[in-house]
Amino acid sequence: MKNIVVLISGSGSNLQAIMDACSQGSINGRVVGVISNKANAYGLTRAENAGIATRVLSHKDYGDRESYDAALVSAVNDFAADLVVLAGFMRILTPVFVSAFEGRLLNIHPSLLPKYKGLHTHQRALDAGDKEHGVSVHFVTAELDGGPVIAQAKVSIADGDDADSLAEKIHQQEHQLYPLVCSWFVDGRLQMGEGKAWLDGQVLPACGYVTH
Repeated sequence: MKNIVVLISGSGSNLQAIMDACSQGSINGRVVGVISNKANAYGLTRAENAGIATRVLSHKDYGDRESYDAALVSAVNDFAADLVVLAGFMRILTPVFVSAFEGRLLNIHPSLLPKYKGLHTHQRALDAGDKEHGVSVHFVTAELDGGPVIAQAKVSIADGDDADSLAEKIHQQEHQLYPLVCSWFVDGRLQMGEGKAWLDGQVLPACGYVTH
């Protein structure tokens, strides 16, 4: 059983999806720790209800990003993590953290990368007149939202959609896609190498594995 550590800042709905997949056996691993930079994150309650260890590490207690990330590395290592999953962790990570877990650090981003890195992705897709939107799971590198894409799920943008309705469509896809990618990693099917994502020994295309 591989040890998974999840980093959160908010409600933790993707955390819940991953915990559920572990308990159901579709991920051959276990969430052993949940770390948040915010003490009031509801995801901590989700973890505690599941009997999973939690830790709060407030960025306000550190003078700069590097010292915070060094403490975060130590906290993750305390759980002997095989896989580190960012699930709504609202921090820009420095190379101090990324280099410590490169190749076993995943993030989920609400756009079809490389489109719309950063924030407010749903509104940006609407403003651009896009006909489809989606979500990407990628390996984390030092470039913000720039690591190799592993998988994407697409949704259609309807005429009446707004940012909220689009977010709901995306969340539904996230809760299926993220556990799937985690299962690939813990089963040894997924690796990062040569700056690319590899699945079952084959280089994935730039858009990753695409579902609809």
